[in-house]
Amino acid sequence: MARPSPAPLVVLHAVRLLGFADNTAIVDRAGVNHEDTIEILHDAEQRGWIQYNSFAGLEGWSLTEGGRTENERQLALERADADPDNEIGAVYREFLPLNARLVRACTDWQVRPTREDGLAPNDHADPAWDAQVLDELASLSIALRPLIDRLAAVLARFAGCDTRFDAALRRAKAGQNEWVDRTDIDSCHRVWFQLHEDLIATLGVDRGTEH
Repeated sequence: MARPSPAPLVVLHAVRLLGFADNTAIVDRAGVNHEDTIEILHDAEQRGWIQYNSFAGLEGWSLTEGGRTENERQLALERADADPDNEIGAVYREFLPLNARLVRACTDWQVRPTREDGLAPNDHADPAWDAQVLDELASLSIALRPLIDRLAAVLARFAGCDTRFDAALRRAKAGQNEWVDRTDIDSCHRVWFQLHEDLIATLGVDRGTEH
């Protein structure tokens, strides 16, 4: 039976996954009611785990180094109890080759080499080129679903990543190109990046050394 994560864990973890976010975004990502989320954020601030900053006209929360350490400690304790068979680790190993494909697809969405310029920006004037990328994202979406099912069967907080990815892909297929790779909306790239970050945080993997 899938284990629900405690509210303080998912709120602190939401700050990590979002990187820099306001109260509303954290509430939405954590799935905890607004009042409880604000209380947890203020408690975490007092403990030195998060800080409230202003940046380029935006305001929001971000993790401190101490908060990152605390987040990883909480995640490790949760996983040790909920996942004795290391199903999350097995899913992560299957995820990695898919991740390489996703990175390549996003690169192809952003760059369309020409004879004169191997790094020419994709101006989206070639429907066939873009269709190949969208087809690859659709293939990745199909491959992602059973992995999310397996993850969510261990920890409930993994549920919904596949449906978020599909929602972004539907928008992209409808001609809203930004839903492939924009970082300030729940695009295909952002959903996938957050899942990747969730996996490495949960497993204690260093992103810089993963293979």
